[in-house]
Amino acid sequence: MIRKKILDANQIDAILDATAKAIAKDVGNLTHFGIVGVQTRGVTLAERIKRKIEEITTHTIPLGILDITFYRDDLSKRGVLPMIKETRIHFNIEKMTILLVDDVIYTGRTAKAALESLMSFGRPSIIRLFALIDRGNRELPIQPDYCGFAIATKISDTVQLCLREIDGEEDAAYLLSNGE
Repeated sequence: MIRKKILDANQIDAILDATAKAIAKDVGNLTHFGIVGVQTRGVTLAERIKRKIEEITTHTIPLGILDITFYRDDLSKRGVLPMIKETRIHFNIEKMTILLVDDVIYTGRTAKAALESLMSFGRPSIIRLFALIDRGNRELPIQPDYCGFAIATKISDTVQLCLREIDGEEDAAYLLSNGE
C-alpha cells in the first residue's frame, strides 16, 4: 500500500480559515446559524470551524454532534456490529441555517445518512455541507457546498485524515493506494 500525503497541517488550517470566512460572509446574520459535525472527524473539524467563525464575528455559534450509524444504508451488509457514538444537538434546529461538517465525501451515502439523521431533529431552513476532502466517485447526487480539497481517486483507494485531537499526531491527509 502506497501512502502519499495530500494535505499537511498548514494546508488544513488554511482551508478551515478560508471556509470560516466564506461561511461568515455567506450566512450574514448568525443569529439562526448552527454547526453539526458528523462523527468522528467531522466533529473535530466542526469545532475548529466554529472557533474560527466566533473569532471573526464574536458571535457564539451552537454546535451539535451527529452519529449516523442507524441511518446508514449499508448497516446490514457490514458484517460487524457498529460502534455507536454520541449524538448531541442541544439547540432547536427549526428554521436555522445548519452547516453539516464531514471530513471526506466519497459516494455521498454518509452525507445522505447525515441529512436523514439531522432531519429527525427538526426542519432547518437551509442545510449546507462542508467536506474537507472530496475524493469523487459519487453514487448519489450530493455535492458539498464548501469543499477544501478535491482529488480524483480510484474506488480501491482510501483517503485517511489524521487530526491531532483524535489520532495524537500532526494534522495530515493521506491518499492510500495499491499503486496501480
